[in-house]
Amino acid sequence: MSTKPPARLTVDEKGYDRARSRSPSPSRRKKANKSKKREDGPLSMRDSSFRKQDTSSGERAPRQMSKDNDIFLLPSSDYQILGVLTVIGVCVRLFKIYQPSSVVFDEVHFGGFATKYIKGRFFMDVHPPLAKLLITLAGWLAGFDGGFDFKEIGKDYLGPSVPYVAMRMLPAVMGILVVPIIFLTLKAAGNSTATASLGAGLVIFENGLITQSRLILLDSPLVTFTALTALAWTSFLNIHEQGASKAFGPNWWLWLAMTGLGLGATVSVKWVGLFTIAWVGSLTVLQLWFLLGDTKNVTPRLWFKHFLARVFCLIVIPLGFYMLMFAIHFLCLVNPGDGDGFMSSEFQATLNSKGMHSVPADVAFGSRISIRHHNTQGGYLHSHNHMYPAGSKQQQITLYPHKDENNQWLLENETNPVTGIEGYDIITPPNLVFDDATIKLYHISTDRRLHSHDVRPPVTEEEWQNEVSAYGYKGFEGDANDLFRIEIVKHLSDGPEAKKRLRTIQTKFRLVHVMTGCALFSHKVKLPDWGFEQQEVTCAKGATLPNSVWYIENNEHPQLQEGAELVNYKNPGFFGKFWELQKVMWRTNAGLVESHAWDSRPPSWPVLRRGINFWGKDHRQIYLIGNPIIWWSSTAAIAVYLAFKAFAVLRWQRGYADYSLTNFRRFDFEVGITVLGWGLHYFPFYLMERQLFLHHYFPALYFAIIAFCQVFDFITTRTGALGLNRRPAIGWTIATVFLGLSIAAFTLYAPLAYGSPWTKAQCNRVKLFENWDWDCNLFYNSMSEYDNIVATPSEALTSTPVPVVADPHNFQESEGKAQQPNTTPLAEELKEAHQIPAAGMPEGQRVVAQEERIEYRDQDGNILNEEQVKALEGKVEFHTRYETRTRLLDEAGNEVPAESSGVAGPLVDGANPETPKMEPLESGLPPRVDAETESEVDAERRRAEPSPASDGLHET
Repeated sequence: MSTKPPARLTVDEKGYDRARSRSPSPSRRKKANKSKKREDGPLSMRDSSFRKQDTSSGERAPRQMSKDNDIFLLPSSDYQILGVLTVIGVCVRLFKIYQPSSVVFDEVHFGGFATKYIKGRFFMDVHPPLAKLLITLAGWLAGFDGGFDFKEIGKDYLGPSVPYVAMRMLPAVMGILVVPIIFLTLKAAGNSTATASLGAGLVIFENGLITQSRLILLDSPLVTFTALTALAWTSFLNIHEQGASKAFGPNWWLWLAMTGLGLGATVSVKWVGLFTIAWVGSLTVLQLWFLLGDTKNVTPRLWFKHFLARVFCLIVIPLGFYMLMFAIHFLCLVNPGDGDGFMSSEFQATLNSKGMHSVPADVAFGSRISIRHHNTQGGYLHSHNHMYPAGSKQQQITLYPHKDENNQWLLENETNPVTGIEGYDIITPPNLVFDDATIKLYHISTDRRLHSHDVRPPVTEEEWQNEVSAYGYKGFEGDANDLFRIEIVKHLSDGPEAKKRLRTIQTKFRLVHVMTGCALFSHKVKLPDWGFEQQEVTCAKGATLPNSVWYIENNEHPQLQEGAELVNYKNPGFFGKFWELQKVMWRTNAGLVESHAWDSRPPSWPVLRRGINFWGKDHRQIYLIGNPIIWWSSTAAIAVYLAFKAFAVLRWQRGYADYSLTNFRRFDFEVGITVLGWGLHYFPFYLMERQLFLHHYFPALYFAIIAFCQVFDFITTRTGALGLNRRPAIGWTIATVFLGLSIAAFTLYAPLAYGSPWTKAQCNRVKLFENWDWDCNLFYNSMSEYDNIVATPSEALTSTPVPVVADPHNFQESEGKAQQPNTTPLAEELKEAHQIPAAGMPEGQRVVAQEERIEYRDQDGNILNEEQVKALEGKVEFHTRYETRTRLLDEAGNEVPAESSGVAGPLVDGANPETPKMEPLESGLPPRVDAETESEVDAERRRAEPSPASDGLHET
């Protein structure tokens, strides 16, 4: 009966041989020496012809020679095939990359971040900066000046002349690079050229990867850097398996360092790179474990050399690269922006115009102060001359994130001087404020005091919450509900003096309401529109400590001027800013738990149950969906390996020596490494409660494709049981047929990747499941209907003639001179929805040209110029409405006034007249049709319209 081999045999072939050589049994030594002499060829040990293996077509050669799997030493035919595949990848990825010419899905976020980088405005995003910096660089080199805001899906790029194609080229080029990378990875793993070509072909024609790589998104760089890391690690494994003599050579150091660089780049795009680090890290631990057991070849001193080399290349290099990306990030974002409200006051003080002058450290009665909330970074204790709509209906108290005169309070004693609050300015020396002092806070702008009472707040209507308001008037002494007691939080305060009395910045304190015992409190709850979406402030009974802690930021007093001790925020330095930003990113990422119209959960990803609606316009759609042939086959390959592993473990437990068979052991080792990569990039998402989308599966999909190719390689090239290994042409034929099926599936779903014209019948024919929820009703019934609406970018940029109705007597002459009408998508859509065409025109008259034009108007209908629009940006909200106007020319080419022609003038913004009835006018011209009338198709489209994911963070 055979004995059970050690568990380590399932992981490392050389470790297996070394483990056997360590046995004191002479028979085991003899068997181990025999195993060292045999060739580790691709065929079964039971096939006596394995020594005569032909490697001319790229099959795996004996493992004794590292050059057989060295990607720098491949046959020239392999490089030729690689070049052809890469060219095909270029054509597939770049085909009509200029369409659509408007913002798509998360281009809202990542294009907007490029704008902020160029403007230097600080923003907060849950992803590290590498890919965003590269996209910004591409746009900047193409002339992008940051003047476009990417605010909404469907916003046009052509009018503002945004170099969006150049910005999309960066992800596209990264997507193209995955093609040669997977080819070389499979070759480095010892697979045949047919298998490597199959893997590259599957990446080329995977619809999901194509869709992501053609847009300003982060997943294409993420997959590329993940693939580059896998290539470097596989090449390093190839050298490592040659034995101790190959260690610390030039190629050994090259691929180990490249692995570290790839890990740093991957995690610098998205934190999903942490899963790649876990994959490499777990395999590194196993390597070091088996090296520790190789007492014959590895001394303790040599083992520590291996250990330190891996620490430097796989920890120091990735961490250094990651921190370098944030250093560049901080260098670019030097101005305040929408994201600085997430950061601490110390962090904000490092931004231009956010820093403050040093202020007096001691706080006295009569000091003009601003008070900040310690925990939420919600901002300053604030009040304004607006009342609560319910409750006491007294003046609102909020947290406001920006510096403002409405943040200024005068700190009063329990009783004021006889001369009133002005008397504090002449008291010498001023009375300092100590712990447990009773105070009042006087709001300087509105002459009211901070006030609380036993009334429920308008938003958080809980019994333990009381409303906080501003109450009183100028000259009013206040009442008992204005009194608060200072409680210094000593363990949060900085310095011994700050623990005894109020000191600017250094002292952290609570404000406890004397009458009710509740503490001034704020949490991340926004008030509705009536509160300008500022953060709610209440008085909470039994309030949690972090949310009831405050500190004084600004402090002014006439008696604390010359010679007074001054304080300011400590400069956190790079490491302080870096660590704070990591914590904020982590908290914000974990907080993205709201549902999204297009989110999905991990169980649905391997079987491709649902995609994401990216964009829809002009009867076309972009919908992220994978190639079903590739997805399901790769998932099946994972299932095959898991079934194999379960079967192998059962046989191992029963004492079978399957792991003494080379191909059995190599299949478990090679495919197991890939499946481990798949699992570590897939299963952690089950632990996440945040929003998740199909594109989160792409790194795992890449490993699944490699696993599928490895299974294919073992079946067609390495296993002798079926005899396919002796007929390489059969392997090439099977690979070609399967790739042909994948190309056919790619072609069927290509219109959803490229946003190309499609018909309802074609759409319904390939919509296999209800969960594939793109809307086939958006498409036309026939392709001929697209002929009049599709315009190339050059046409869209060309100025078009104004709409003219030609005179019937002069029509032939006008038609001969006029250019062919440039029918734009907007005009065609309005034409279809509202019958704008000349059906109602007098006989012989027709529309010969149309144009689109953007005008900005105020609420009274007045046209605004560019300067006025710029001044209003960020202060008002713009609404879009479409209008149709008709201009008439007489025989002499003069414009006929609208009044005399009976044609309606422009619709003034704010008016909403009913659509006029289609009654003939005296002039014979058709009445105006209000372009705001919404058809049923338009309403349905609106319900299914795409929205950006919160994967890129919305700004506050």
